[in-house]
Amino acid sequence: MSIRTASPADAPRLAKIIRTANKAIARKLGLNQENTPKHPSFCTQDWIVADFERGERYFVCETDGELVGCVAYESPEKGLAFLNRLAVLPDFQGRGIGKRLVFHLITYARAEKKQIISIGIIAANHALRNWYEILGFVPLETKTFEHLSFDVLFMQYSLVDSKNQGPAGFGE
Repeated sequence: MSIRTASPADAPRLAKIIRTANKAIARKLGLNQENTPKHPSFCTQDWIVADFERGERYFVCETDGELVGCVAYESPEKGLAFLNRLAVLPDFQGRGIGKRLVFHLITYARAEKKQIISIGIIAANHALRNWYEILGFVPLETKTFEHLSFDVLFMQYSLVDSKNQGPAGFGE
């Protein structure tokens, strides 16, 4: 298993990973293209190409030459980075791939001298919230957006807090 920087040529495979990994939560919450057209379960190659064009970086996890997971990194301002589109194919979930991708992004953000990594998740996805908390992310606030059919919970990971190194074995 290895993690590498993705390129725009990976866009079709990235979109497929993101769509596939997010289908179950979309079904569970009754999300569809009419009520939440920008949910990751409807991700297209065009979305990924647009991300690359505006400077977002993607990292992918490969196993035996197959892309099985990804995470996106965006840095809109000094000191701040966003963790976006973390996704692992269902058949590969539960193997630590998501954790490795998050750790890779944290290491990358530290090297870029960022202070905070921010994420937004579906507030009702308690399992995902708990998973991020185990990794060291702290919940900040929940917001309602008119264009979304769910509330968004914002969380952050401090890169300057020496106590926030993630759980034991985080990078292994």
